[in-house]
Amino acid sequence: MAEKIVMRAVTSDNKKHADRVREILDLKKVTGLNLISGPGAGKTTLLEKTIIDNPDLKFGVIEGDVYTTRDADRIEKAGAPSIQLNTEGACHLTAEMIETVIPKFDLDKLDFLVVENIGNLICPSSFSLGMHHRVVLLSTPEGADKILKYPLAFHTADVILITKTDIASAVNFDMNIVMDDLKAVNPKVQPWQLSVVSGDGLDRWYGWLKSIRQK
Repeated sequence: MAEKIVMRAVTSDNKKHADRVREILDLKKVTGLNLISGPGAGKTTLLEKTIIDNPDLKFGVIEGDVYTTRDADRIEKAGAPSIQLNTEGACHLTAEMIETVIPKFDLDKLDFLVVENIGNLICPSSFSLGMHHRVVLLSTPEGADKILKYPLAFHTADVILITKTDIASAVNFDMNIVMDDLKAVNPKVQPWQLSVVSGDGLDRWYGWLKSIRQK
């Protein structure tokens, strides 16, 4: 079972801790990713598939959840070291939490440190964690209207992934709404569509990861 750490969210001096996290990662040439989405969008499933399909890329994963170690256990089973951060109530992680657990990873052996943030499109969007890139997932079952409902999450995204596209037609997902809304919220980012089930779009995701690897 993955190691579990319980921490409380502290909002003061978040930028200071985020800057420190970035310094540590840059020193070790590790690329940091912050994955944000609503519950059930497929963050853990995408990470599992990514780890298994890319043995040449070395990942460490910090799993953020309110309770349980289920996601961290899945990541370790897929083949990557993982630490479970439980907040037991708080709806987001802070940079101080990340800085605290980084020493538990052997960064010399990693290409990426991934933070799978707590399933929530609101709170995590307001807190920098010191990662190099913010990746936001939107699954087709959630509906195409979420970008204007939760604009900060998508406005601050470096990459936007539309997941579970294999069932888009079944849930009447309208990609045109997503594209129109992004013109107002984040016109510089074009969403990538993918499905872990069918494999569609994964090559682009994997190619991007390889392009931003520092080592």
